[in-house]
Amino acid sequence: MYLVDCMLKNKILHVSKFYPPYKGGIEDVCCSIVNSLDSFSHKVICFNSMRKNHTSLDENGVEVIRIGAMSNCLSQPISFDFFFTLRKVMKTYNPDIVHLHVPNPFSSLMVLFILKKNMKLIVHWHSDIIEQKCSYWFFRPFERLLLKRADRVFVTSPNYREHSLPLADFYDKTVVIPNGISASKMKTPSDLEEKVSQIKSKYGQKKIVFFMGRHVSYKGLNLLIESEPYIKEDCVILIAGNGPLTAKLKTMSKSDRIIFIGEIKDEEIHSYMTAASVLAFPSVAKNEAFGIVLAEAMFNRTPPVTFSIKGSGVNWVNVKDETGLEVKNGDVEAFGHAIDRILSDEALHQRLGENARQRIVQNFTMEKVKTLINDEYNRLLENK
Repeated sequence: MYLVDCMLKNKILHVSKFYPPYKGGIEDVCCSIVNSLDSFSHKVICFNSMRKNHTSLDENGVEVIRIGAMSNCLSQPISFDFFFTLRKVMKTYNPDIVHLHVPNPFSSLMVLFILKKNMKLIVHWHSDIIEQKCSYWFFRPFERLLLKRADRVFVTSPNYREHSLPLADFYDKTVVIPNGISASKMKTPSDLEEKVSQIKSKYGQKKIVFFMGRHVSYKGLNLLIESEPYIKEDCVILIAGNGPLTAKLKTMSKSDRIIFIGEIKDEEIHSYMTAASVLAFPSVAKNEAFGIVLAEAMFNRTPPVTFSIKGSGVNWVNVKDETGLEVKNGDVEAFGHAIDRILSDEALHQRLGENARQRIVQNFTMEKVKTLINDEYNRLLENK
């Protein structure tokens, strides 16, 4: 019955760098789209975090093809098998729309060379390529060809749409599609109160400042650590996640208030965010294009403190002085004082938290976002 149903639906092929259970913001967005728009047939092709190829069905019966990478260069998996597999999938699945999630240079080149003329192309622009400046010089002409070929370009915020240089000449085909929180992450666990109580007890009932994300340079964790002396309120700073900078950051941290708790399970995220009094979100660069973690915390009424990042959607998701606090980029003293201000002012905490919740519910749930994507899919198919 599932196969017959899929044959009657328009087909969407998603091309992503990785896909859950691999953890990442782009991967979560891709998965949320696949699982939400059930009026279409979906297939996913991506890289595997291991060297071997693997194909499986997810819990909703969607085929996920994972290609093992031969090597990894500048955060980009490389595999010539990806080309041959993608070409085969294009022929056998024959998608109506190819939904390409970028940045993903190698896969973008493969799509550009293989895509058939009758297939519609959506380039989902999660972020500019910022750090890999030398390799980007080589890739930039192909990126421009890709954007010319694209029928639609999705950007995650109006801020990014206005300030992205690569997109400047393609404004007319660019549509703002914000990231959305999936229904599973919005669901309140039945034992939430008990888990929150356990977390607070573990840290001596002190107020919690919470960070969650990869430990990479643009996340600004070093600045959060440097801001700690300016936080006067009695609290603990919990740093979840890990990454290439974890060891260096642990060495840098001299305060017993800063605690590295490692990766936390998906089912624990809701509890930690609810237990926290403040979300510390110290990202400093446009690599942080939107902030799924930011939106999830705001949904849980946890007010954030962010830096101003020109061209990033972070300062669109979090509205300064309305849903959270925002300070000058890189100003660690102001960042610490802003955290302290929320911790010490319960009325401010309540107001920001309620406003944050309402902003997410009104704008950034997957129910809202899937309607926008559904409409764009159908517009493209009408013109096919």
